[in-house]
Amino acid sequence: MAIAKRLSRYEADSGMDSEEFFLRFGRGELDDDARVIDWANDYRHFLALRGSLDERLHEAA
Repeated sequence: MAIAKRLSRYEADSGMDSEEFFLRFGRGELDDDARVIDWANDYRHFLALRGSLDERLHEAA
């Protein structure tokens, strides 16, 4: 999954996991440079995909 690889790369480069990053981003603690915006967008996409998968699994059960 390409998005998981990108998130992993962001996390390795920053020494922070995506959940912590997103909390700090939401509080306005991080710069709004292109990399930060890309990471935030990728994490939002990841959350949407995970939510969709959770819904499908729940419906199938």
